[in-house]
Amino acid sequence: MAHVVHTNLVANDVRRFGRVAIVHDWLVAYAGSEKVLEQIIQMWPDADLFSIVDFFPEQHRGALGGKHASTSFIQHLPRSKSSFRSYLPLMPLAVEQFDLSSYDLVLTSSHAVAKGVLTGPNQVHVSYVHSPIRYAWDLQHQYLEEAGIKRGFKSWLVRSVLHYMRIWDQRTAHGVDAFVANSAFVGRRIRKAYGSDATVVYPPVDVERFELGTQHEDFYLIASRMVPYKRIPLIVEAFAAMPGKRLVVIGDGPDLERAQALATPNVTLLGYQPDSVLVDHMQRARAFVFAAEEDFGISVVEAQACGTPVVAFGRGGARETVIDSHDPELATGLFFEEQSVAAIVDALERFEAHAPFRPEVCRRNAQRFTAERFRREFMGVVERTVRASQGVDDEPALTRARRWRSA
Repeated sequence: MAHVVHTNLVANDVRRFGRVAIVHDWLVAYAGSEKVLEQIIQMWPDADLFSIVDFFPEQHRGALGGKHASTSFIQHLPRSKSSFRSYLPLMPLAVEQFDLSSYDLVLTSSHAVAKGVLTGPNQVHVSYVHSPIRYAWDLQHQYLEEAGIKRGFKSWLVRSVLHYMRIWDQRTAHGVDAFVANSAFVGRRIRKAYGSDATVVYPPVDVERFELGTQHEDFYLIASRMVPYKRIPLIVEAFAAMPGKRLVVIGDGPDLERAQALATPNVTLLGYQPDSVLVDHMQRARAFVFAAEEDFGISVVEAQACGTPVVAFGRGGARETVIDSHDPELATGLFFEEQSVAAIVDALERFEAHAPFRPEVCRRNAQRFTAERFRREFMGVVERTVRASQGVDDEPALTRARRWRSA
Protein backbone atom coordinates (compact mmCIF):
# COMPACT_ATOMS: atom_id res chain seq x y z
CA MET A 1 0.00 0.00 0.00
CA ALA A 2 1.32 3.45 -0.93
CA HIS A 3 1.41 5.99 1.87
CA VAL A 4 1.20 9.63 0.81
CA VAL A 5 3.40 12.06 2.74
CA HIS A 6 1.86 15.49 3.25
CA THR A 7 4.36 18.33 3.34
CA ASN A 8 2.31 20.97 5.14
CA LEU A 9 2.82 21.35 8.90
CA VAL A 10 6.21 19.60 8.82
CA ALA A 11 9.92 20.49 8.58
CA ASN A 12 10.48 24.15 9.56
CA ASP A 13 7.05 24.35 11.17
CA VAL A 14 7.97 21.78 13.83
CA ARG A 15 11.71 22.23 14.39
CA ARG A 16 10.93 24.81 17.04
CA PHE A 17 9.66 22.01 19.26
CA GLY A 18 13.17 20.65 19.83
CA ARG A 19 13.71 16.91 20.15
CA VAL A 20 10.46 14.97 19.81
CA ALA A 21 9.56 11.44 20.93
CA ILE A 22 6.42 9.63 19.78
CA VAL A 23 5.14 6.71 21.88
CA HIS A 24 2.50 4.21 20.67
CA ASP A 25 1.16 1.28 22.70
CA TRP A 26 2.07 -1.56 20.33
CA LEU A 27 2.70 -1.95 16.62
CA VAL A 28 1.12 -5.14 15.29
CA ALA A 29 -1.42 -4.03 12.65
CA TYR A 30 -2.30 -1.07 10.45
CA ALA A 31 -5.64 -0.16 12.03
CA GLY A 32 -7.41 2.97 13.26
CA SER A 33 -4.95 4.07 15.94
CA GLU A 34 -2.04 3.48 13.56
CA LYS A 35 -3.66 5.82 11.04
CA VAL A 36 -3.55 8.52 13.71
CA LEU A 37 0.08 7.63 14.41
CA GLU A 38 0.83 7.87 10.68
CA GLN A 39 -0.34 11.49 10.62
CA ILE A 40 1.60 12.40 13.77
CA ILE A 41 4.78 10.95 12.26
CA GLN A 42 4.19 12.92 9.06
CA MET A 43 3.98 16.09 11.16
CA TRP A 44 7.18 15.24 13.08
CA PRO A 45 9.17 13.14 10.59
CA ASP A 46 12.43 13.44 12.56
CA ALA A 47 10.90 12.22 15.83
CA ASP A 48 12.04 9.00 17.49
CA LEU A 49 9.42 6.26 17.81
CA PHE A 50 8.85 4.03 20.86
CA SER A 51 6.47 1.10 21.33
CA ILE A 52 6.02 -1.81 23.75
CA VAL A 53 6.47 -4.21 20.82
CA ASP A 54 7.04 -3.69 17.10
CA PHE A 55 5.76 -6.50 14.89
CA PHE A 56 4.33 -4.09 12.34
CA PRO A 57 3.60 -5.60 8.90
CA GLU A 58 6.47 -4.60 6.64
CA GLN A 59 4.13 -3.88 3.73
CA HIS A 60 2.70 -1.02 5.82
CA ARG A 61 6.01 0.24 7.24
CA GLY A 62 5.74 3.26 4.97
CA ALA A 63 2.90 4.50 7.18
CA LEU A 64 5.53 4.94 9.90
CA GLY A 65 7.89 6.79 7.59
CA GLY A 66 9.95 3.60 7.39
CA LYS A 67 10.69 3.84 11.11
CA HIS A 68 11.30 0.90 13.43
CA ALA A 69 10.36 1.58 17.04
CA SER A 70 12.60 1.34 20.06
CA THR A 71 10.87 -1.43 21.97
CA SER A 72 10.57 -2.69 25.54
CA PHE A 73 11.79 -5.92 27.09
CA ILE A 74 8.41 -7.49 26.24
CA GLN A 75 9.53 -7.63 22.59
CA HIS A 76 11.99 -10.37 23.58
CA LEU A 77 9.77 -12.46 25.86
CA PRO A 78 8.47 -15.89 24.73
CA ARG A 79 5.55 -15.80 22.27
CA SER A 80 5.43 -12.01 22.42
CA LYS A 81 4.52 -11.76 18.74
CA SER A 82 1.40 -13.90 19.00
CA SER A 83 0.46 -13.31 22.64
CA PHE A 84 1.82 -9.89 23.60
CA ARG A 85 -1.50 -8.96 25.25
CA SER A 86 -0.93 -11.68 27.84
CA TYR A 87 1.90 -9.51 29.16
CA LEU A 88 -0.51 -6.71 30.11
CA PRO A 89 0.48 -6.84 33.83
CA LEU A 90 4.08 -6.05 32.79
CA MET A 91 3.23 -3.21 30.43
CA PRO A 92 3.20 -0.39 33.03
CA LEU A 93 6.72 -1.41 34.05
CA ALA A 94 7.76 -1.75 30.40
CA VAL A 95 6.57 1.69 29.29
CA GLU A 96 8.21 3.34 32.30
CA GLN A 97 11.59 1.99 31.18
CA PHE A 98 11.68 4.19 28.08
CA ASP A 99 14.25 6.89 28.86
CA LEU A 100 12.75 10.02 27.32
CA SER A 101 14.70 12.50 29.45
CA SER A 102 16.55 13.98 26.46
CA TYR A 103 13.37 14.98 24.61
CA ASP A 104 11.65 18.36 24.75
CA LEU A 105 8.25 17.21 23.47
CA VAL A 106 6.66 13.80 24.09
CA LEU A 107 3.60 12.80 22.04
CA THR A 108 1.77 9.64 23.06
CA SER A 109 -0.86 7.74 21.07
CA SER A 110 -2.59 5.74 23.77
CA HIS A 111 -5.41 3.25 24.18
CA ALA A 112 -3.61 1.27 26.89
CA VAL A 113 -0.35 2.30 28.56
CA ALA A 114 1.54 4.72 26.28
CA LYS A 115 0.40 7.79 28.20
CA GLY A 116 2.17 6.40 31.30
CA VAL A 117 5.69 7.24 30.11
CA LEU A 118 7.82 9.15 32.60
CA THR A 119 8.41 12.82 31.81
CA GLY A 120 9.94 15.69 33.77
CA PRO A 121 8.80 19.24 34.60
CA ASN A 122 10.79 20.72 31.71
CA GLN A 123 9.16 18.46 29.13
CA VAL A 124 5.80 18.84 27.42
CA HIS A 125 3.63 15.71 27.19
CA VAL A 126 0.58 15.74 24.90
CA SER A 127 -1.43 12.50 24.84
CA TYR A 128 -3.84 11.58 22.05
CA VAL A 129 -6.16 9.12 23.81
CA HIS A 130 -8.12 6.71 21.63
CA SER A 131 -9.71 5.56 24.89
CA PRO A 132 -8.70 4.99 28.50
CA ILE A 133 -8.01 1.27 28.95
CA ARG A 134 -11.49 0.01 28.03
CA TYR A 135 -11.26 -3.38 29.72
CA ALA A 136 -9.99 -1.84 32.97
CA TRP A 137 -12.61 0.90 33.23
CA ASP A 138 -16.28 1.02 32.18
CA LEU A 139 -16.14 -2.09 29.97
CA GLN A 140 -14.52 -4.39 32.54
CA HIS A 141 -17.66 -6.42 33.25
CA GLN A 142 -18.50 -6.76 29.56
CA TYR A 143 -15.01 -8.02 28.75
CA LEU A 144 -15.03 -10.53 31.61
CA GLU A 145 -18.39 -11.88 30.46
CA GLU A 146 -17.29 -12.14 26.83
CA ALA A 147 -14.10 -13.91 27.91
CA GLY A 148 -16.10 -16.35 30.05
CA ILE A 149 -14.26 -15.48 33.26
CA LYS A 150 -16.92 -13.87 35.44
CA ARG A 151 -16.35 -16.38 38.25
CA GLY A 152 -13.66 -18.53 39.75
CA PHE A 153 -9.98 -18.15 40.59
CA LYS A 154 -8.99 -16.91 37.13
CA SER A 155 -11.67 -14.23 37.34
CA TRP A 156 -10.35 -13.10 40.73
CA LEU A 157 -6.82 -12.96 39.33
CA VAL A 158 -7.84 -10.94 36.26
CA ARG A 159 -9.94 -8.55 38.37
CA SER A 160 -6.93 -7.98 40.65
CA VAL A 161 -4.73 -7.13 37.67
CA LEU A 162 -7.34 -4.74 36.26
CA HIS A 163 -7.70 -3.09 39.69
CA TYR A 164 -3.96 -2.47 39.70
CA MET A 165 -4.14 -1.16 36.11
CA ARG A 166 -6.83 1.37 37.09
CA ILE A 167 -4.75 2.70 39.97
CA TRP A 168 -1.66 3.00 37.76
CA ASP A 169 -3.64 4.50 34.87
CA GLN A 170 -5.17 7.20 37.06
CA ARG A 171 -1.88 8.05 38.76
CA THR A 172 0.02 8.44 35.48
CA ALA A 173 -2.62 10.84 34.14
CA HIS A 174 -0.91 13.54 36.23
CA GLY A 175 2.10 13.30 33.92
CA VAL A 176 0.12 14.50 30.90
CA ASP A 177 0.10 18.24 30.14
CA ALA A 178 -2.74 18.08 27.61
CA PHE A 179 -5.21 15.34 26.76
CA VAL A 180 -6.63 15.03 23.26
CA ALA A 181 -9.67 12.75 22.81
CA ASN A 182 -10.68 11.10 19.55
CA SER A 183 -14.35 11.93 20.22
CA ALA A 184 -16.53 13.73 22.75
CA PHE A 185 -17.59 10.25 23.92
CA VAL A 186 -13.97 9.40 24.80
CA GLY A 187 -13.59 12.87 26.28
CA ARG A 188 -16.29 11.96 28.80
CA ARG A 189 -14.42 8.73 29.57
CA ILE A 190 -11.25 10.73 30.19
CA ARG A 191 -13.14 13.03 32.54
CA LYS A 192 -14.54 10.03 34.45
CA ALA A 193 -11.25 8.13 34.66
CA TYR A 194 -8.70 10.90 35.10
CA GLY A 195 -10.67 13.94 36.26
CA SER A 196 -9.19 15.92 33.37
CA ASP A 197 -10.67 17.82 30.47
CA ALA A 198 -9.73 16.94 26.90
CA THR A 199 -9.74 18.69 23.56
CA VAL A 200 -11.59 16.69 20.91
CA VAL A 201 -9.69 16.12 17.66
CA TYR A 202 -11.40 13.53 15.49
CA PRO A 203 -9.16 10.87 13.89
CA PRO A 204 -8.08 11.32 10.27
CA VAL A 205 -10.06 9.58 7.56
CA ASP A 206 -8.59 9.38 4.06
CA VAL A 207 -11.82 10.49 2.41
CA GLU A 208 -10.15 11.10 -0.96
CA ARG A 209 -9.32 7.43 -1.53
CA PHE A 210 -13.06 6.68 -1.71
CA GLU A 211 -15.02 7.49 -4.83
CA LEU A 212 -18.64 8.49 -4.52
CA GLY A 213 -20.90 5.55 -5.34
CA THR A 214 -24.18 6.65 -6.88
CA GLN A 215 -25.61 3.26 -7.91
CA HIS A 216 -26.47 1.31 -4.77
CA GLU A 217 -27.54 -2.33 -4.91
CA ASP A 218 -29.96 -4.29 -2.77
CA PHE A 219 -27.64 -5.57 -0.04
CA TYR A 220 -26.45 -4.37 3.35
CA LEU A 221 -22.81 -4.44 4.43
CA ILE A 222 -20.74 -5.07 7.54
CA ALA A 223 -16.96 -4.60 7.40
CA SER A 224 -15.18 -5.14 10.68
CA ARG A 225 -12.80 -7.17 12.77
CA MET A 226 -14.90 -9.94 14.30
CA VAL A 227 -14.24 -9.28 17.96
CA PRO A 228 -16.99 -9.55 20.58
CA TYR A 229 -17.76 -5.88 21.17
CA LYS A 230 -18.39 -5.32 17.44
CA ARG A 231 -21.51 -7.55 17.82
CA ILE A 232 -21.28 -9.05 14.31
CA PRO A 233 -23.14 -12.28 15.27
CA LEU A 234 -26.01 -10.11 16.55
CA ILE A 235 -26.38 -8.44 13.15
CA VAL A 236 -26.20 -11.83 11.40
CA GLU A 237 -28.92 -13.14 13.73
CA ALA A 238 -31.10 -10.12 12.90
CA PHE A 239 -30.79 -10.80 9.17
CA ALA A 240 -31.61 -14.46 9.78
CA ALA A 241 -34.97 -13.14 10.98
CA MET A 242 -35.35 -11.15 7.73
CA PRO A 243 -34.82 -13.68 4.91
CA GLY A 244 -35.85 -11.14 2.29
CA LYS A 245 -32.89 -8.85 3.04
CA ARG A 246 -29.32 -9.60 1.91
CA LEU A 247 -26.28 -9.07 4.11
CA VAL A 248 -22.60 -9.20 3.10
CA VAL A 249 -20.02 -9.50 5.89
CA ILE A 250 -16.34 -8.65 5.32
CA GLY A 251 -13.75 -9.38 8.00
CA ASP A 252 -12.46 -12.14 10.22
CA GLY A 253 -11.57 -12.71 13.84
CA PRO A 254 -12.58 -14.70 16.91
CA ASP A 255 -16.34 -14.32 16.28
CA LEU A 256 -16.23 -15.63 12.70
CA GLU A 257 -17.32 -19.15 13.68
CA ARG A 258 -20.25 -17.81 15.71
CA ALA A 259 -21.35 -15.71 12.76
CA GLN A 260 -21.03 -18.68 10.39
CA ALA A 261 -23.17 -20.82 12.69
CA LEU A 262 -25.94 -18.19 12.68
CA ALA A 263 -25.81 -17.37 8.97
CA THR A 264 -28.78 -18.16 6.75
CA PRO A 265 -28.81 -18.25 2.90
CA ASN A 266 -29.37 -14.47 2.69
CA VAL A 267 -26.10 -13.83 4.58
CA THR A 268 -22.75 -14.01 2.76
CA LEU A 269 -19.56 -14.09 4.84
CA LEU A 270 -16.52 -13.22 2.73
CA GLY A 271 -13.91 -13.28 5.50
CA TYR A 272 -10.86 -11.06 5.11
CA GLN A 273 -10.76 -9.19 1.80
CA PRO A 274 -8.25 -6.79 0.24
CA ASP A 275 -8.94 -3.09 0.39
CA SER A 276 -10.14 -2.94 -3.21
CA VAL A 277 -12.93 -5.44 -2.51
CA LEU A 278 -13.94 -3.62 0.67
CA VAL A 279 -14.18 -0.25 -1.08
CA ASP A 280 -16.13 -1.76 -3.99
CA HIS A 281 -18.73 -3.19 -1.60
CA MET A 282 -18.93 0.07 0.37
CA GLN A 283 -19.70 1.96 -2.84
CA ARG A 284 -22.44 -0.46 -3.90
CA ALA A 285 -24.14 -1.30 -0.58
CA ARG A 286 -27.62 -0.05 0.21
CA ALA A 287 -26.45 0.78 3.74
CA PHE A 288 -23.62 0.07 6.16
CA VAL A 289 -24.75 -1.62 9.40
CA PHE A 290 -22.85 -0.93 12.63
CA ALA A 291 -23.79 -2.38 16.04
CA ALA A 292 -20.77 -1.54 18.22
CA GLU A 293 -20.46 1.08 20.93
CA GLU A 294 -17.28 2.40 19.35
CA ASP A 295 -14.97 5.18 20.51
CA PHE A 296 -15.12 6.80 17.07
CA GLY A 297 -15.63 4.28 14.25
CA ILE A 298 -13.58 5.09 11.16
CA SER A 299 -15.44 2.56 8.99
CA VAL A 300 -18.69 4.48 9.56
CA VAL A 301 -17.10 7.61 8.09
CA GLU A 302 -15.51 5.64 5.24
CA ALA A 303 -18.92 4.27 4.25
CA GLN A 304 -20.34 7.79 4.14
CA ALA A 305 -17.36 8.90 2.05
CA CYS A 306 -18.60 6.37 -0.52
CA GLY A 307 -22.05 7.95 -0.39
CA THR A 308 -23.46 5.04 1.60
CA PRO A 309 -25.81 5.75 4.53
CA VAL A 310 -25.35 4.07 7.91
CA VAL A 311 -27.68 2.18 10.25
CA ALA A 312 -25.88 2.33 13.60
CA PHE A 313 -26.21 1.66 17.31
CA GLY A 314 -26.90 5.10 18.75
CA ARG A 315 -24.17 5.24 21.35
CA GLY A 316 -20.50 6.13 21.31
CA GLY A 317 -18.75 7.81 18.43
CA ALA A 318 -21.49 7.07 15.90
CA ARG A 319 -23.56 9.82 17.54
CA GLU A 320 -20.90 12.27 16.36
CA THR A 321 -20.33 10.92 12.85
CA VAL A 322 -23.83 9.96 11.62
CA ILE A 323 -26.67 12.47 11.19
CA ASP A 324 -30.10 10.98 11.96
CA SER A 325 -32.56 13.49 10.52
CA HIS A 326 -35.80 13.64 8.55
CA ASP A 327 -34.25 16.42 6.47
CA PRO A 328 -32.78 14.87 3.27
CA GLU A 329 -30.28 17.75 3.12
CA LEU A 330 -28.79 16.54 6.42
CA ALA A 331 -29.58 12.84 6.89
CA THR A 332 -26.75 10.32 6.52
CA GLY A 333 -28.31 7.41 8.42
CA LEU A 334 -30.36 6.45 11.44
CA PHE A 335 -29.88 4.93 14.88
CA PHE A 336 -31.22 2.02 16.89
CA GLU A 337 -31.13 2.33 20.67
CA GLU A 338 -30.59 -1.27 21.83
CA GLN A 339 -28.13 -3.98 20.87
CA SER A 340 -30.86 -6.50 20.13
CA VAL A 341 -32.29 -8.39 17.16
CA ALA A 342 -35.63 -6.62 17.52
CA ALA A 343 -34.01 -3.17 17.52
CA ILE A 344 -31.97 -3.92 14.39
CA VAL A 345 -34.98 -5.34 12.56
CA ASP A 346 -37.01 -2.26 13.47
CA ALA A 347 -34.18 0.07 12.37
CA LEU A 348 -33.92 -1.57 8.96
CA GLU A 349 -37.67 -1.33 8.46
CA ARG A 350 -37.51 2.37 9.33
CA PHE A 351 -34.53 2.79 7.02
CA GLU A 352 -36.40 1.34 4.06
CA ALA A 353 -39.43 3.54 4.79
CA HIS A 354 -37.26 6.67 5.11
CA ALA A 355 -37.00 9.21 2.31
CA PRO A 356 -34.07 8.29 0.03
CA PHE A 357 -30.66 9.12 1.47
CA ARG A 358 -28.56 11.25 -0.86
CA PRO A 359 -25.01 10.02 -1.58
CA GLU A 360 -23.61 13.54 -1.93
CA VAL A 361 -24.96 14.46 1.53
CA CYS A 362 -23.27 11.41 3.06
CA ARG A 363 -19.97 12.31 1.44
CA ARG A 364 -20.21 15.95 2.51
CA ASN A 365 -20.61 14.80 6.10
CA ALA A 366 -17.56 12.51 5.81
CA GLN A 367 -15.44 15.43 4.64
CA ARG A 368 -15.58 16.85 8.17
CA PHE A 369 -13.03 14.21 9.16
CA THR A 370 -10.16 14.67 6.70
CA ALA A 371 -6.49 14.10 7.51
CA GLU A 372 -5.71 17.75 6.76
CA ARG A 373 -8.23 18.83 9.39
CA PHE A 374 -6.67 16.39 11.90
CA ARG A 375 -3.16 17.75 11.34
CA ARG A 376 -4.29 21.35 11.69
CA GLU A 377 -6.27 20.77 14.90
CA PHE A 378 -3.71 18.50 16.57
CA MET A 379 -0.90 20.94 15.76
CA GLY A 380 -2.99 23.68 17.34
CA VAL A 381 -3.28 21.75 20.61
CA VAL A 382 0.45 21.04 20.70
CA GLU A 383 1.34 24.67 19.96
CA ARG A 384 -0.96 25.97 22.71
CA THR A 385 0.41 23.46 25.21
CA VAL A 386 4.03 24.32 24.42
CA ARG A 387 3.30 28.04 24.66
CA ALA A 388 1.55 27.54 28.01
CA SER A 389 4.59 25.63 29.31
CA GLN A 390 6.70 28.67 28.38
CA GLY A 391 4.42 30.99 30.32
CA VAL A 392 2.52 32.22 27.27
CA ASP A 393 -1.23 31.64 27.54
CA ASP A 394 -2.87 32.76 24.30
CA GLU A 395 -6.21 31.08 24.99
CA PRO A 396 -8.77 33.28 26.78
CA ALA A 397 -10.04 31.80 30.02
CA LEU A 398 -13.66 31.80 28.82
CA THR A 399 -12.71 29.94 25.62
CA ARG A 400 -10.75 27.42 27.65
CA ALA A 401 -13.69 26.86 30.00
CA ARG A 402 -16.02 26.28 27.07
CA ARG A 403 -13.65 23.99 25.19
CA TRP A 404 -14.62 20.85 27.08
CA ARG A 405 -18.27 21.70 27.62
CA SER A 406 -18.87 22.24 23.91
CA ALA A 407 -17.14 18.98 22.94
